[in-house]
Amino acid sequence: MKKVLYTQRVEVIDAYNERRDCVDQRIPEYIFACGYLPISVPNNWEIVEQIVDNVDPDGIVLVGGNSLVKYGGDAPERDDTDRKLIDLSVKRQIPLYGFCRGMQSILDYFGNNLVKVDGHVAKYHTITGIEDSIEVNSYHNEACLKLDGNELVAVMRADDGVIEKIRHKSLPIIGTMWHPEREKSFRKNDINLLKTLIGGFEK
Repeated sequence: MKKVLYTQRVEVIDAYNERRDCVDQRIPEYIFACGYLPISVPNNWEIVEQIVDNVDPDGIVLVGGNSLVKYGGDAPERDDTDRKLIDLSVKRQIPLYGFCRGMQSILDYFGNNLVKVDGHVAKYHTITGIEDSIEVNSYHNEACLKLDGNELVAVMRADDGVIEKIRHKSLPIIGTMWHPEREKSFRKNDINLLKTLIGGFEK
């Protein structure tokens, strides 16, 4: 079974003076439903680098949760971990899928800016573009309206111009602003997205 690493969000628990890594149980279930063995990684880029070296993953998933620090987030260790994993994906051509905050990390890595947006929290909306239009969930306050770099392609957009799906022009990297784990039943297109990205790529 191919191995897929996935990140975790940071929860700050002041009462215990703890910073906890945690994740919705549906995320590893989604990865497993796609046919892969899910392996969580901590928000410590030095440990993550060792995990990648020892596990030799077939894919990486950057999950949602926590805004980037430059946009008001309070988890710099999360920023560092996402950046390290994207860097390793680029250098080693490890297929990478980022959703919501994960896509924002990809956008930031490749030199694109985010802006505050309204009407994208706890909503469903239709997106259109290069691929067939679909209805997706939305749980984000920051988004990208215009790609400033030249390495990513805007695949799908919402009606207000928010970029909802991206792909890299030459590397196996995809981002979506919707959450595949927040559907009552995993959707076929979300499963096919990860299976095509990882299953169709040979290291």
